[in-house]
Amino acid sequence: MRSYAFSLYTCSMESQRDELALDRSQVKKAVQALRAYIKSSSSSQKLLENEGQAISLLLTLWKIPKKEQNIRIPLPHGLRTESGDVCLFTRDEPKMTSEQTVRFYKKLLKVKGIKNAIEVIPFSMLKTEHKPFEAKRKLLGNFDLFLSDARIRRRLPSHIGKHFYERKKAPLSVDLESKHLARDMERLIHGTTLTVSNKGSCCMVRVAHSGMTADEMLENVMTALSTISAKLATTGKNIKIIHLKSQTSVALPIYTSDLSHLALVEEARKKARLTKGAQKRKRENKNTEVSELITKETEEERDSEEEEIPQPVPVETPTKKSKREIISKKGLKKVPKPAAGKGLKKTIKDTKLTKKIPKVTACDLKRKAKNK
Repeated sequence: MRSYAFSLYTCSMESQRDELALDRSQVKKAVQALRAYIKSSSSSQKLLENEGQAISLLLTLWKIPKKEQNIRIPLPHGLRTESGDVCLFTRDEPKMTSEQTVRFYKKLLKVKGIKNAIEVIPFSMLKTEHKPFEAKRKLLGNFDLFLSDARIRRRLPSHIGKHFYERKKAPLSVDLESKHLARDMERLIHGTTLTVSNKGSCCMVRVAHSGMTADEMLENVMTALSTISAKLATTGKNIKIIHLKSQTSVALPIYTSDLSHLALVEEARKKARLTKGAQKRKRENKNTEVSELITKETEEERDSEEEEIPQPVPVETPTKKSKREIISKKGLKKVPKPAAGKGLKKTIKDTKLTKKIPKVTACDLKRKAKNK
């Protein structure tokens, strides 16, 4: 059965140098071959007919990108049904409990006209109930898509853990205060996201499921590839090979690039380097010119200041006489300066030790002689 399914597909690729041009008939053959394979495998193994097996695009690039890039791809036919597993992380509303915030946001989504069944988890509930590692893993397995309120997006990585990012289930930001909330939510829920890593040359994106018709799959594949080639930072020429595959099938090539595209990619990179270098030099030259101008201006200002400042002329001011001298001229004696503390002590001691000797006159001597 498998050989019959893949015999429908014959690989005849067309590649143009200017644009990423796909042969629509070739993509249709690949879609039909995948559908036949999924039918045959599901009948024998009873696999995923009701759930819908994912069909993905596998892109191989000529050169590994320098920066990681996330490309949001709106699809004409949604990947998820109205009862799809979607989780929304919201902020904690002031003066409300976690149950009240859940009711508040469910009512808001209903009023805005969003029909999808969305599980609402406030930030406080995420921090408390989903704090253990096992609870986080269970949460990751229960939902296929995670959305987050734009107001708490920066606070989420430390609370949800690295497994959400490793499994490519990082929460997508939504502005819940937007006037066009229904349109934005519908694009995110029914669309898909391609993560172009800077750690390897391959990347994969889900574009359809086995429950779709062949025409729906084809439309999704074509629109996804057109948006990828338009939004890819390294342009569509960097795409080397594109494969279409399901979860269990072999990857079927639907586009192969010409070898000349590698030279074009290298030329584009060289030009980018040269332009970067030229811009850097321009900035450096501008900075040097500005610094030189500033130094010149400062020097000119200094010179002008030196010229303008007059030389100081000495002015004879009348000498002021001390108050003591003025008082002495009027007839008062100068007040002696108080002696230091040590000098005062010495003088006091000397006065105590010395005794007063009375003066003896001639009259006194005569009196003494008469008395005898």
